[in-house]
Amino acid sequence: MKIYAISDLHLSFNCNKPMDVFGGKWEGYTQKIKENWEKKVLFDDIVLIAGDISWAMKLDEVYRDLAWIDELPGKKIIIKGNHEYWWKSISSVRAILPKSIMAIQNDSIKIGKFIFCGTRGWSVPENDKQQTEEDNKIYKREVERLKLTLMSAKTQQSNGEKIIALMHYPPFNLDLQESDFTRLFEEYGVDCVVFGHLHGYVKCNLINKINGVTYYFTACDHIDNNPVLIDSE
Repeated sequence: MKIYAISDLHLSFNCNKPMDVFGGKWEGYTQKIKENWEKKVLFDDIVLIAGDISWAMKLDEVYRDLAWIDELPGKKIIIKGNHEYWWKSISSVRAILPKSIMAIQNDSIKIGKFIFCGTRGWSVPENDKQQTEEDNKIYKREVERLKLTLMSAKTQQSNGEKIIALMHYPPFNLDLQESDFTRLFEEYGVDCVVFGHLHGYVKCNLINKINGVTYYFTACDHIDNNPVLIDSE
C-alpha cells in the first residue's frame, strides 16, 4: 500500500468555473490529473486530498465532482478547504460520499500502519502584517480543531502506527516559521503533513522540514497535477 497526496483540485463538472481560464499548468489539468493518477495509483493505495476539492456551492451540485474522484483508483481521504461551500455538517457530507472516499473532521481514520487526521487550518500570522481580530479568532479555533483530530489519532495509535496529518492552509507563514500548528504536530508525534492552498509563485518547496516533521506542499498546479508519493507500507 502506497500513500499519495494532492490538493486543490477545484473541480467544476457541475458548474461553470473551470480553472483552465488561468492558463499555464491549469490548461487541461483535470485530464492530466486523471492520467497521472491512473499511471501510479493502485486499487489498495490511498490518496490524500487536502481541501478545495470542488467549486460546488451546495451538496446537490457536488455529486459529479465526487463521482469523478470515485472512479479513480485507490481509497481517498479528504478534508475541507476554504472553498468547500458545499461542505456543511460532516454527517451530511458522509451521507453522500461514494464508497472510495472518506472524510475527516475533528476525528481520524486508521488504515493498516497509518493513522490519518486533519483540519482546514487558517492563515498563520506573518512577521510584517498585523492579524485582524477575525483572523486571530478563526486561527485559534482551528488550533483547537487540530488538537481534537490529533487527540483522536493518538487514541487510535496502539502499535507505533505513523500519524499523517492533512491541512488545507500551510501550517506556517511564508518564512516557514513555527506556529501553534507546527508545535502541535511535534507534540503529538506526527510523521508528516500535507497541505495546499497556495497558488502561483511561492517560496515554499515541495518538501519542507521543521523540527523533525516533514511537510509536503501538494497544490496540484505546484506538483504538475501529479499525485506525490509520501509513504508506503
